[in-house]
Order: sequence, then C-alpha cells, then structure tokens
Amino acid sequence: MLQGTREIPLSELIGALSYALDLAEGEPPGHAKRSCLIGMRVADELGFDLEARADLFYALLLKDAGCSANSARMAALFGADDQQAKRTSKIVDWSQPFDAFVWSVRTVAPGRSLRARLERLLAIRDEGEVTRSLMQARCDRGAEIALMLGFSPRAAAAIRGLDEHWDGRGQPRGLRGEEIPVEARVLCLAQTVEIFHRRRGRQATYRMARKRRGQWFDPALVEVLESFRGDTDFWASLRDADVSAVAPPDQVLLVDEPRLDQIAEAFAKIIDAKSPWTHRHSARAGEIATAIAERLGSEQSVVRDLHRAARLHDVGKLAISNRILDKPGRLNQTELAAVRQHPLVTERILERVPGFSGISPLASAHHERLDGSGYPHGLSSEELTLPMRVLAVADVFEALTAERPYRAARSPAQALEIMRDEVPERLDGDAFAALETLITEREPGSLQGARG
Repeated sequence: MLQGTREIPLSELIGALSYALDLAEGEPPGHAKRSCLIGMRVADELGFDLEARADLFYALLLKDAGCSANSARMAALFGADDQQAKRTSKIVDWSQPFDAFVWSVRTVAPGRSLRARLERLLAIRDEGEVTRSLMQARCDRGAEIALMLGFSPRAAAAIRGLDEHWDGRGQPRGLRGEEIPVEARVLCLAQTVEIFHRRRGRQATYRMARKRRGQWFDPALVEVLESFRGDTDFWASLRDADVSAVAPPDQVLLVDEPRLDQIAEAFAKIIDAKSPWTHRHSARAGEIATAIAERLGSEQSVVRDLHRAARLHDVGKLAISNRILDKPGRLNQTELAAVRQHPLVTERILERVPGFSGISPLASAHHERLDGSGYPHGLSSEELTLPMRVLAVADVFEALTAERPYRAARSPAQALEIMRDEVPERLDGDAFAALETLITEREPGSLQGARG
C-alpha cells in the first residue's frame, strides 16, 4: 500500500456521514441507510447493472446532502422549527392543495397569536412558488455536493430529481414520467416508503404507495415494491440498517489524504449552508487555524488534522433549529442548552467515521477553555492539546469578525482586543500571539470574516 494511503470502504465512510444529513433533515439517525436498503432492494428486483447500482447506492445515502441549503429560509418563512417542519411535511401529499393548506395551518408560527399565524400564511399563500424555490435550493446543492465528492453525473442527477413526481406535479422542475431519471424515481419512492414504514407500519405504507401510484410514483416501481411485501426478514432488517451487504462490491477505495480533504471540504459546505450567518465559517476557521499552527511550527500531519477538524467542528449544528441559530436576540436557557450540545453531536458523528474518528476529540473541543469553564466536557488546561487550543482561538476570532444576527462584524483589531481579556486564563497565549503576528503581517482584511 502506498504511503499516505488508507484502505477505507467508501460506503462505510459515506454511510457514517449520512447520520449528519439525517439530523439536518429532522429525521432520526439511520433514515438514509434505511432508505438505501429499500432503494437497493428495488434496484435488485429491476436488475440494475453494477454501475447503475453504485450510482444509486451513493445517491440514496447522499440524497439529503442539500437539505441544509433551505433550512434558514424555511424557518423564517414558516416562523417554525425547520426540522419539525421538514419532518412533518414528509407525510403530506403536496400535490393536494387542501392537504398542503392543512399542514401549513398546523405548522406556521406555533405558539403565536392568531394574527401572527395568519400573517405567516399570507406570506406563503403562493404555495407552489415557495415549494419550488425551497426544493430548487435543496436539490441543486445536493447534486453539487455529490459532484464535489467525486460521484458521477448520474448520481448527481438522481439527487437533483429526488422530489420530482411521475405525474409532473413534483418539484422543482415539474418533470413527468420517464423524463425523471429512473434512479431519482427510486429515491423518491424509497425515502417516502421508509418514512411511512417507520411511523405507520407496513400496511399503511402499502396503502400510501398504491394511492400515489401514477401520481408520485412510477407505477412499475410500485409493482416491484408489491413483490416483496411479504418478505418479513427484509422489513425487519430495517431496524438495524446495515448497508454493507448492498454496497457496490468494487467500491473499496484506497482513500488518500487529498480524498479525505475533499470529503471534509464538501461537508464543510453542507455545514456552512445551514445558516446565512455562518457562511464560510468552517472554511475560514480552517484557514485561520492552519495559519496559526504553521506559525507555531507544528508538524504537517498536525496541521492537516487541525484543518480537517476545523472544517468539521460544527457538524453538530446541523441538529439545531434555525430558529435558534438565526435568532437576533439573546437565547433563553432551553435554546442555550441546545446550542451547547452541538460539540457532543460533532463528537458522536465523527467518532464513527473511518478516516475522521481520530480528529473527533479535537473537533469537539472548540468550546473548551483552559480554566475548565468551557463545554461540553469542561476540560482542564492539562487535558487540552495545542491543536485544541489553536482551534478554540481560530473559532473565536472567525466568529467575532463575521456578522451575526444579533451584532455587526468586528474588525480584526476589535476582535483581538475582545479576546485579549481571555488570555491566558481561558484562551492559549501562544496561539493568540501567533494570531496577532499573522494579522500584523498580512494585508488588511485578509483574516476578516464575512457574511455571504
């Protein structure tokens, strides 16, 4: 094996990262994997060849890669928790105006006055255009992420067509019948079947499939679904979904370091798309942390791991509602508690991902402080490594120099002045000094954060 190359099953890596997408979409962990098992069973019955199976397999795991792209707008538009809205919308037949209206009434501005809720409903009264816009953002970004990760145009097209319906009343392009790639038709069926089966059981799932046959779903795919209705072992296997048995047999890749960087970069884009206020936060934190570490003379392997950890440190924020992330005022105790959980979620996601498990402790420590006052573990100075200290400094500086819903961006000089009060009790003095030096040496604004 070549030096710097690791034999990592791509299916295992992407499968583990799909848990982050489940969280962002408001679904319980394993949703993508269960959808994958259903979709691959359909593909087997249809006789997909090996290449088509590989494209479908990764499209099923990455079908929600664009889900963070419409979270902020959905939360603002509906005045509701974006994850709750997404989760409940999955069982609604949006092609039926009355069903869509009832869902909207139940969902918009919960807990607000009748007038406030009516105002929200008026704001989204042109339901078709709103849905099309939200789905366009999601589907296009998902396809873009798939291509960034090196998957085929056919896999990307499947993700882009996820919400198209057989009768032409889907979103965002209104494709009809065989205009929709067959892989996209399988994705649409598989994810809907997974949701209904998990929530309502097998009988209700098949009622739904028959009702939407020729409307949402390709009739031929519904016939295939009917063919394994009585396969009790298959439906029971969804409880502990293991996609290794249906993974493409020739897709155990020798993943080198650039490939892992490519994956970290793609998921950083998913993370940063969650909120317009954190546009490029992960990428900028990575640039700043890397520059500090290099200034301190860190070994290249340390710099590499730090860069990846910085790119992925906020993956846990995909589990937080945009009603919290984008709130313009002070967070209440419940909201603050939710925010303080995100490093733990980051830790739990990354520790199960081959290739990234080693950086899990580093990525999850960005809110830890030298005096033990940080979170989530309250680590002490003795427990905080230099990379952890560098990431904390980079994260704070990037956040201060970027615009937030509750304040304007600070200049680099203002950010340093604010941070100086926490050095060396809470923030590392050497990392801070290196940051100061970098700012004085670089062009004005080169380390300035920005809202996209």
